[in-house]
Amino acid sequence: MEFLSEYGMFLAKTATIVVAVLVMVGGIVMLAARGGGEPDHRGRLDIRHLNQDYDGMALALKAATLPKKALKQARKEQKARDKQHDKSARRRVFVLNFHGDLRAAAVASLREEVTAVLTVAQPEDEVMVRLESAGGLVHGYGLAAAQLLRIRDRRVKLTVAVDKVAASGGYLMACVADRIIAAPFAILGSIGVIAQLPNFNRLLKKHDIDYEQFMAGEYKRTVTLFGENTDKGRHKFQEEIEATHALFKDFVKTHRPRLDLDQVATGEYWYGSRALERQLADELRTSDDYLLDASASADLYEVTYTAKKAWLTRLLTHTSEALARV
Repeated sequence: MEFLSEYGMFLAKTATIVVAVLVMVGGIVMLAARGGGEPDHRGRLDIRHLNQDYDGMALALKAATLPKKALKQARKEQKARDKQHDKSARRRVFVLNFHGDLRAAAVASLREEVTAVLTVAQPEDEVMVRLESAGGLVHGYGLAAAQLLRIRDRRVKLTVAVDKVAASGGYLMACVADRIIAAPFAILGSIGVIAQLPNFNRLLKKHDIDYEQFMAGEYKRTVTLFGENTDKGRHKFQEEIEATHALFKDFVKTHRPRLDLDQVATGEYWYGSRALERQLADELRTSDDYLLDASASADLYEVTYTAKKAWLTRLLTHTSEALARV
């Protein structure tokens, strides 16, 4: 009887959770059908003064390690430096962050950040992009590289810092920079193009399933997942891959003319020191070290644009996280 009682309570709790989830999902669907999930396209631009962060960390460490008299002197000196900075016109370094995925989805924020920076940037200023990407879709990374070209076109110095990886589409972006700095074990290169897909045609035939495809234009579809691929289609698809690779190489050559493309445009990648030998990078250095040094003579501003998601998207995200915890 005790077992049956506990089992009944378990079933009751489970049923309650299931009903609650169904009610929530039903409500979300109804609201979405009424248009309640329309996105709000207004985003938020956050500006972070990195010099203040560095000064704050320095003072915190001094407070923990210096005697009171020395600490008081350090604070006095810091105030004097702050006043001097306020009176003098210093160059500015605008710091952007790009963390790329397969679709280069971060380009949506990058374009807003670049636009914001270009409204105030002067020729003596600098833009640093902390770039991390292993590449992805050609058109997505092509647009991302074009956004960085906007900075070069305004005659504003552009530095790209690679702490982990800038390969394939990531390097397509990086090569636009006036200067590329890379951590000692950062990955650079992979100047190549790849496309791959499975083909289920034999499986469909084995189970007597027909697959029909209709096209207008001989090469509207060259290879397919379910149809029977032909040698002619494969040859045409390979031509398209080679043409894309040629565009990639031409773009890199335009912006880093000293590169030996026969050596580096093989699809291979190299770690920091090896990449430096092949002139894929200009200096071995982390972004943190570069910015810390720059803070002595420049004001550093990290610029981040955050798109405002539709409330329905936020609700679904929170709901899925809550269900996962349950």
